[in-house]
Amino acid sequence: MSDRIHTLKVLDMVPHETATIKNRFYELRLEPPGWSNWSPGQFAMLRPAAWGGEQTWSKPISICSVNDKGLVFFFQVSGHGTRRLAQVRPGDDMIVVGPLGSKFAVYPDRPTLMLAGGMGLAPFVGYSEAHPNPGNLKLLFGHRLPLECYLYPACACKLGERTCRHENMNDEESFMAVLEENIAALAPVNGLALACGPGHFLRKVQEFSLKHGVDAQVSLESRMACGIGACLGCVVKPLLDEATGKNRSSKPQPKSMHQDMPAPVCACGPVFWVDSFKF
Repeated sequence: MSDRIHTLKVLDMVPHETATIKNRFYELRLEPPGWSNWSPGQFAMLRPAAWGGEQTWSKPISICSVNDKGLVFFFQVSGHGTRRLAQVRPGDDMIVVGPLGSKFAVYPDRPTLMLAGGMGLAPFVGYSEAHPNPGNLKLLFGHRLPLECYLYPACACKLGERTCRHENMNDEESFMAVLEENIAALAPVNGLALACGPGHFLRKVQEFSLKHGVDAQVSLESRMACGIGACLGCVVKPLLDEATGKNRSSKPQPKSMHQDMPAPVCACGPVFWVDSFKF
């Protein structure tokens, strides 16, 4: 674990704002970490060095992208920790533990649909940048707030993208219909669906993928404390076969995940095949 602990300088903290929405969305750029083992879908635990012992836990943030220009995160202020994280400035030291967790699958020759809900867009920036065949990528992005609040322009996938803004229940119902339509279209072409976003969105991705027989992975947003599976505060239950009592999934699972036992999201995820767990 010691080789995953880094102290990096903050290069920039850029707010993503509109005239009416301020101090909520931030793009954090750190100096390049020199990682050779990072894969899209993973996350890191962030802790400004200035926090000292005042803040008990580090903040788990999905890795947006990694390149020679820096290590990029995108986060939303949602509580005390992220509010304090948004106060760091260029030149500050950031303690970074990572990269941690499992990754999104990459099948260059299979049509791949990236499904993002709100802040779930972040890991797909790096995924589309690193994909060896971006022509096989398509993005469906559902969001409640204006596009300016998100990292949408930074997403390198500009082929076949579609955005759906839903501000009320009718909009959300329409979006769910579009979501199922796009997932169902993957079945006859042996496509792959990848999703990241809020829980109710991921539940629908799981439901539609299992219904239409589509291979799919979701990145679970969960409250993580330790980030390494020690505290067991972020476990999910496996989806078991009624006949055998074993995990239903035929996909390779993380080595740290017992096939028929609850799994910590931080150590065995955050990316799971939809046929391997239940909410």
